[in-house]
Amino acid sequence: MKISRFRLTALIAVLLIIAASVYSFIPHPEDETGPSLSPAELPPATGATRGDPAAGIQPDEKKPQIESGDPVPVARDQLSQNPDKDIFANACALVLGQATLVNASRLLEQAYYSGWSRPAPIECNDDIFEGKFEKGDTIAKVLENAAEGKVQHYVNAASKIFPIKSFRAGQPYAVVTDPATGRVKRFEYEINDSKRLVVDGLEHPTARLEKIEYDTVLAACEGVIEDSLFQSVADIGESPQLALRLVDMFGSEINFIRDIQEGDSFSALIEKRYRDGEYRGYGRIIAATFTCKGKKYEAFLFNDGSGRPAYFNAKGENLHKTLLQAPLAVTRITSRFTNSRKHPILGFSRPHHGVDYGAPTGTPVKAVGDGTVSKRGWAGGYGNQIVISHSSGLESMYAHLSGFARGLRQGQKVRQGQVIGFVGSTGLSTGPHLDFRLRQNGKFINPVKAINPRGAPVAAKYMPAFKRNVDKCRFYLAGDQVFMDYTVDSIVPLAVFTGETEAVKEKNAPASTRQSKKGRQQKRAARSKKRS
Repeated sequence: MKISRFRLTALIAVLLIIAASVYSFIPHPEDETGPSLSPAELPPATGATRGDPAAGIQPDEKKPQIESGDPVPVARDQLSQNPDKDIFANACALVLGQATLVNASRLLEQAYYSGWSRPAPIECNDDIFEGKFEKGDTIAKVLENAAEGKVQHYVNAASKIFPIKSFRAGQPYAVVTDPATGRVKRFEYEINDSKRLVVDGLEHPTARLEKIEYDTVLAACEGVIEDSLFQSVADIGESPQLALRLVDMFGSEINFIRDIQEGDSFSALIEKRYRDGEYRGYGRIIAATFTCKGKKYEAFLFNDGSGRPAYFNAKGENLHKTLLQAPLAVTRITSRFTNSRKHPILGFSRPHHGVDYGAPTGTPVKAVGDGTVSKRGWAGGYGNQIVISHSSGLESMYAHLSGFARGLRQGQKVRQGQVIGFVGSTGLSTGPHLDFRLRQNGKFINPVKAINPRGAPVAAKYMPAFKRNVDKCRFYLAGDQVFMDYTVDSIVPLAVFTGETEAVKEKNAPASTRQSKKGRQQKRAARSKKRS
C-alpha cells in the first residue's frame, strides 16, 4: 500500500506529539536540581578563539580536564545567588582547582552570556514602539505613527542636540508612549554603535546624548594561512572584518599582496561586544601579531596622551608610516615598475613607471597617505584617475578606476587608508586593475623602493607604562592570564565621551570661526549658482 508524502508527514508529527506528551509525565532527576550542562554539551568551539562565549569551552591540553557535570551546578548556584563575575570566577576556581582556572573563566563567560545571570525584565505599563528608520522617514513622521497628539515639541527638543537632517535609514529607534493618553514620553535613536539620542518628558521634553553601554569580552584568536588571509579568518569562525582590520594595522609593515604565503600565521587580542546578551560585533584590537616569511610583527594599542590611541611595535615605534605598502587590501601584482614593457594594447615597448594590481571591478582603492586631491577625472589612456598631493613634493596616482568615492572632489583633504575610488578598466586597459604610481618632485619612483618614514614613537616618559601594557598583552595572547578581570579601560582606556555632535561643537565655537565657515559656504553656493 502506497502512502502519500503528506499522510506520512502527518503520521510522523502525530507520533512526535504523543512521545512528547508521554515524556512530560515521566519524572526526571534534573527537574529537582535544575538542568545540568557539561562541557561536552556546550556549543562547540569555533576555530581557535579563546575567551569568546560564542566559541564554547576549549579544554586545555596537559591540564586536568573538567569532569562532565561536576562544576556546573555549583557554578549555576553561585551565579544565581551573586551574579558578580569575579566572585563567580573564584567559586569556579575553588571547584576546579587552580590548574584549570582558564577553563573556569570560559565556563563563567559561557554561563554569563547564556542568560543565567540576566535579571528578569522590569515590568512596564508603557507602550513601546520599536523599529528602524526607512528611506524618507523623518523624526516627526516616526513619532506621529507611534503616538497621538502633537509631537513638534519633541522634534524641537531633538533638533537642539542632533541635526534633523542627520537621521539615517537603517538606524534603530524606540518610542515610549503613555497608554492612557497615547502621548510620547520618551524617544531614543541610535546615532551609531557608540551613542544614542534620548528625548524624554511630557510637557517640556529635554534631549541629551548617551553613550551606548556594551558588555565587553576580551577574546584571543589565532590562525595559520593555507589559502588566503580571508579564508583563514573564516576557518576560525571569525568575520572578514577581522582580516581587514589586520591589513590596516600591518599595512605599513607588510605588503599583503606581494609577501603573504602559505604557513604565515596571525594572532589577535580583540574586544567582542554584547548588548542585552546579543553579540554586536568587534570592539578594538588591543594587540596582534603577524608572522610573515618567518618574521614576526607585533602591534600594541597605546595612548600616550598626545592624541588618539595608535599602534606601536614592542620597541615603541609607530606602525603608522607616511605611506601604506599598497592601496588595496588583498589582490595580486600583474605588472611591475620597469623602464621597458610591451604595451598590451598599443603593441610597442615603453616605460611602465607604476605597479598594476589586478582586482575585481569595484574593489575599494585607498589613499596610501594623508594629502589633498589635486586631480579627479578623466585622464586619457589612464581612464578615470585620482592624483593626491602629499608633503615634500610627493604625489600618488590611481588610474583606470571604475568610479570615485561618493563626495570626493578636487581640493579635498583625504587621510591615509580612506577609500577614494574603485578598481575598474577605463582608458587603455585590457581588464580590471589599478595602475598605481608615485611621483617625487615630478619624477616617477618605484613604489616598492620608496622611502617610508614612521610616525612619532612612544614618548620616553611613557615607555615604562607602554612596556607594562606590552607584557600584559603578551600574557593574554599566550593564554597565561585569565580574561575575567578585563574591562575596556584596564589596558587601553577609551577616549573620553564628550556628548557633543558636530552641530553642538560648531554652536559652541568662537564667532569668528562660525563666520568664516559661513563665508565659505556662501562662496560655494555662489559658484554653484554661476555654473548652473
